[in-house]
Amino acid sequence: MKKVLNSYLHASLIVKITIALVLGVLVGFIFGEQAAVLAPLGDLLLRLLTFLIIPLIFFTLIVGVNQTNIGNLGRMGGKVFIYYTISSALAIIVGLVVASTFQPGTGMHLTGDETFETPENPGIINVLLNIVPSNIVTAFAEMNLLGIIFTALAFGIAISAMRASEQFSELGNSLFTTINALNEASQYILRAILQYVPIGIFAIMAKTVGNQGSDTLVSLGSMIGVLYIALLLQIVVYIVLLLIFGVKPGHFIKHARTPVITAFVTQSSTGTLPLTLTAAKNIGISKSLYGFSLPLGATINMDGAAIRIAVSAVFAANISGNPLSLADMLMVVLIGTLASIGTAGVPGAGIVMIATVFVQLGLPIEAVALLASIDALIGMGATALNVSGDLVGTALIDQHEKRRERKIAK
Repeated sequence: MKKVLNSYLHASLIVKITIALVLGVLVGFIFGEQAAVLAPLGDLLLRLLTFLIIPLIFFTLIVGVNQTNIGNLGRMGGKVFIYYTISSALAIIVGLVVASTFQPGTGMHLTGDETFETPENPGIINVLLNIVPSNIVTAFAEMNLLGIIFTALAFGIAISAMRASEQFSELGNSLFTTINALNEASQYILRAILQYVPIGIFAIMAKTVGNQGSDTLVSLGSMIGVLYIALLLQIVVYIVLLLIFGVKPGHFIKHARTPVITAFVTQSSTGTLPLTLTAAKNIGISKSLYGFSLPLGATINMDGAAIRIAVSAVFAANISGNPLSLADMLMVVLIGTLASIGTAGVPGAGIVMIATVFVQLGLPIEAVALLASIDALIGMGATALNVSGDLVGTALIDQHEKRRERKIAK
């Protein structure tokens, strides 16, 4: 037994995850809804990952801030926000191009039995206000990532200023040493949790496949197929960007695949954050950059969800018998980009964004009920792309910053 355990512990994580993924699919198809008995094992994985989100973000960001100067942080922050905005708009355009080519939903019609209650959209203003928490404890308790990022930046900058001052340098250095030690302790805990990841992935995959079954896949197969074609095309765009910026795709994929596969199964960009941060570290990205760009990306940068909006809009227009015009498509790009930021952090964010765009464009809201029936199947691919997009953007900006430093050094 001890030998088997040692073999498991020392096996490659990606190999274990791949085997777990395949076994989960097989168990889901074989046992159907009975596979739900494995759900607690999957819930445990999500709890373990969520358990580490706050300490990893908070400590990593404070340490990262203290490894760069404030001017660099502001410049990198501007690049991150610009990239995320452009990336979301580009993803929607990719989705529209692919969906317009394959026209999902053509020939389908609403039966009139579909019902869907539009979720509340907090809007961009509330999202922006949530950046500054009214209560630090509440921000941490409610997992308000924007609030946690703001708090970490505030304390990180304060500690950096203390370390630079003559009066408080000793206190500042002592505080930084303590936080750095807590950050390393969080990494130790994460390494232990990684050993459980394949088990949780197996359970979640079995439950998801068991609940969805093959009937749903067949009935809305065109929508699912078109969405995944668009997601793959966006990945090609990422690879091209990595090559242009001088980032080796092979090295990047080697370390990015674990969080991407985990995001695919768990359907949670936020829950995958501990693994995403670790991947960025292994890729060689600066901690001062990925410490805030990845948590921010998990909150506002949703390339997969943006593609989902575009394909869903074309799908809904086709089943209503009114295909999108060029002007409608431009509106999808504009509204979809804003919606992908304005609904950040909301449970069921994908459905919220789709409903928001449908209302603005006058598309039949009943179509959301059809899309909700395959929410898990399309949400898996969309979430995986969300995480991929965050890592790609961070790697590109990091490479751009390193080029800048080399020019200055000359």
